[in-house]
Amino acid sequence: MGLFRTAGRAAVAGSVVGRVQRRQQQRFAAEDALAAAPPVVAATPLAGPSQPSSMDATDHKLVQLKQLGELRVAGVLTEEEFQGEKTKILAL
Repeated sequence: MGLFRTAGRAAVAGSVVGRVQRRQQQRFAAEDALAAAPPVVAATPLAGPSQPSSMDATDHKLVQLKQLGELRVAGVLTEEEFQGEKTKILAL
């Protein structure tokens, strides 16, 4: 009787270990996929009436240029689009 109990416990333990390993592999694969994916940049308007009144025009331009640069780095904007938008911001 003791041999069957030991065999049963070993089978249950093996099953638990297998499930834990599969769960860890799935978690690691998901983390790797997130790390390999380009960062998601929220679509924000580059110019608009919703600018905070506490910012002066220069600070607002700097924030817009920073967002524009982040969009270019993320691959959302091409170099030509970036240059065009940058010219518009600096002309204001």
